[in-house]
Amino acid sequence: MLSSIIDAFKVPELRKKILFTLAILALYRFGAYVPVPGIPFNEFANQFTQSGGVSMTMLDLFTGGALSNFSVFSLGIMPYITASIIMQLMQGVIPAVGRWAKEGESGRKKITQVTRYLTLGLGLINAIGYLFLFKSQAYGVVFSTEVPELLTDFVVVFTLVAGTAFIMWMGELITQRGIGNGMSLIIFVSIVSRVPSAIFSSINLTADLGMGIAITALIILVVLACIPAIIFVERAQRRIPVNYAKRVQGRKMMGGQSTYIPLKVNAAGVIPIIFASCLIYFPAQLAALFNIEWLTNVANAMSTGWINWILTVLLIVFFAYFYTSMVFNPEETADNLRKQGGFIPGVRPGTATVTYIKNVLHRVTLPGGIFIAAIAVVPSIVFFFTGNTLIQAFGGTSILIMIGVALDTMSKVESQLKMHNYDGFFK
Repeated sequence: MLSSIIDAFKVPELRKKILFTLAILALYRFGAYVPVPGIPFNEFANQFTQSGGVSMTMLDLFTGGALSNFSVFSLGIMPYITASIIMQLMQGVIPAVGRWAKEGESGRKKITQVTRYLTLGLGLINAIGYLFLFKSQAYGVVFSTEVPELLTDFVVVFTLVAGTAFIMWMGELITQRGIGNGMSLIIFVSIVSRVPSAIFSSINLTADLGMGIAITALIILVVLACIPAIIFVERAQRRIPVNYAKRVQGRKMMGGQSTYIPLKVNAAGVIPIIFASCLIYFPAQLAALFNIEWLTNVANAMSTGWINWILTVLLIVFFAYFYTSMVFNPEETADNLRKQGGFIPGVRPGTATVTYIKNVLHRVTLPGGIFIAAIAVVPSIVFFFTGNTLIQAFGGTSILIMIGVALDTMSKVESQLKMHNYDGFFK
């Protein structure tokens, strides 16, 4: 792997993309520690630690600590992801949005533009909600008294919304000019940034320092042992054999070859986990907006306990099927096979091929969805009974997101290396 990293920096174009990506991510981490104007930084941080519930703690994890600092990036990437989920769902509900998705580049531009406006709208709602929440009796934070309160409120809301727009812009910049998916990398960096502090908190959780170190080391070893299994499932494929009939084209004999259609066990990657997490913690964002006691209780109940576990499993499996159906079209695949003279052995071309591919896809997606759901839920159950913060930071959702994003980014780097005749990471 070290030689592959060195080879990556030997390619000027790839080196610029990697350095550009690292620079944008460093700027994002810097913004997570820049508080909004008029906020008493130390007082707010202490009050957040005392008053923040489980749901707020999880939201803080996905913002990389920006929320507990009430920084300009407090809203994180959640408004954009929520807007993306809404637009994905709208493609199957609103015919016009569905047509945009099929129009190619022009349609994607329209969807992207609507997603941006929707992100700003959700960011505005969240910003107002956080403002009222932190000024409520539960937190009791006193903002700057040197200027009128209304002006301070406006500046706080404007800064938070501008921070959301800036994060969205940085993510799109990484996707366009850097390496990997920008939004996924921002979530990746947010989660990784909380791991060192979680390790120290885990060590100091017990009065006995030696016991704390032993428990922390055991958790890290279990996580390291799970990584190969997760990678194995992430890269596992079900290969459908395909034969091509021989045909004469001009003076040449074409076809007569055999290949396969690779169907990934987890074709949706980390998308089901990210989408499920956003929906589960969406009530927490609503609770922050309306500051209603029963809504806060619902948000906390959905953030931990058996309700959270059941919802997580169901949503992850649902989004695994949903997203796989969005990215893989059996009808289009079967039609392309027919046009190219290909066929699946023992299966008639046309409708029978479509049905066969759909059945295989459904059988493959189910175990993949259940596996990632189990990886996401089991650490949450362990954290519920132990209270160890390292398990929360190193939980299944966090691990799956980190590994999925890392593998996706490495695959993109590898494809760039192979273009320049270098060996990649996966040999």
